[in-house]
Amino acid sequence: MLRREFVKTLAAGAAAPAAERPNFIVIYTDDQGYGDAGCYGARDMKTPHIDRLAAGGARFTDWHSNSPVCSPSRASLLTGKYPHKAYVPQILFSRPGFDVPGLRKGERTLPAELKKLGYRTAAFGKWHLGSAAESRPMAQGFDEWFGFYSGWTDYYSHRYYTLGGVPVFHDLWRNGKEEFRDAEYQTEMLAKEATQYIGRQKAGEPFMLYVAFGAPHYPMMAPEKYTSRFPESMDRDRRMHCAVMAAVDDAVGSIVAAVEKAKLSSTVIFYQSDNGATREERADHAGRPYRGGSNAPWKGYKGSLWEGGHRLPGILNWKGRIPAGLTPQGMGMTIDIMPTFLKWAGGSAPDGVDGMDISDWVLRGGKCPREIAYWEYEGLGAVRRGDWKLLENWREGLGTPAERGLWLVNLKDDPGESRNLAAAEPKLVAELKSELDRWKASLPPETLKPAARPGR
Repeated sequence: MLRREFVKTLAAGAAAPAAERPNFIVIYTDDQGYGDAGCYGARDMKTPHIDRLAAGGARFTDWHSNSPVCSPSRASLLTGKYPHKAYVPQILFSRPGFDVPGLRKGERTLPAELKKLGYRTAAFGKWHLGSAAESRPMAQGFDEWFGFYSGWTDYYSHRYYTLGGVPVFHDLWRNGKEEFRDAEYQTEMLAKEATQYIGRQKAGEPFMLYVAFGAPHYPMMAPEKYTSRFPESMDRDRRMHCAVMAAVDDAVGSIVAAVEKAKLSSTVIFYQSDNGATREERADHAGRPYRGGSNAPWKGYKGSLWEGGHRLPGILNWKGRIPAGLTPQGMGMTIDIMPTFLKWAGGSAPDGVDGMDISDWVLRGGKCPREIAYWEYEGLGAVRRGDWKLLENWREGLGTPAERGLWLVNLKDDPGESRNLAAAEPKLVAELKSELDRWKASLPPETLKPAARPGR
């Protein structure tokens, strides 16, 4: 954008009245890799609505989930805490008894805090933060909920199933009551619910809407109207992955259109994937390591602490406040959303929140507030300070064996994390390892213990 337009937008952001309380829409996708959107470099995937959302606001190129898997990532989004402090450090089970504990009773979540400020709240889509009564959406601050508790469901039958073990069970609910919508394509169904909710809102009466699509997670399914957008000559799995994402893109377009139609001018839209694209065999049509999703240009997959497991598409759009075409320089994380949104709503983050307010960074072109970040998952650890990142144990992704040791990389010089500099930089390794150990010591000890592998 032109410099005078950029400065004008920054000034508007700085001068906006404190009493203005925006609406918040959070769009969360499932297993979408960094390279699974046109605005993040995909040349074989068409995502015009996501691209437009990014062009109209901030497109982060160094944005990270706080976990390389689904449940912990979502816990960090809604609590502003590292997942261990929210007591959701690993993937939660999916069970037909709907008795899986997740978020704890009394957890101070983003929707619960916004309700105290007069916001209406609703969640549609994948929950996966516990199906026990105290962990369900309406017990965690949402006024309305439509969706499923499990890690995934079939896109048409809305049933959860695995290859042996857990029995097949139906999982689709509205405010605690089971609802059957067989044969409705999940992504379109959730978009319909979201747009209808937006259409019922009134200007001046703020709301938070959380739309958690189950796509592009396994099982890979899309109607012909989406697959036909991509040539049959494409790799079969990549073509289906692109089609599933095309449905998500259309859904994003319908949500933005609904906001515009309702004339809800002060609306913040945040878009992120929960973790990187997977390499799990179950997603591949022939049972091979899946390569339909793309984490390019990063290394690793879902379940890994290489960049590909947690470095994600991250988009923040607030028309008239966040400058269009902004590419913030610096590192942001999912936990930063809660304190930032609460400030914009006129409140403040509760005690214990790990996230940082990024208002100055995205509204006024200030310095990125985050200098260090940590990750831990299933005995894998990582710490990043500036361009330097230290991994303690590593693996390619879920289902692959872990290698033990320390791996040091400079992401500026080696974004592909291909060269281990640990032997050449022993002092830096010791510093970063001490930082990582200090952080892990601050976590509840029981959250660092290995757990049985749940259904994903």
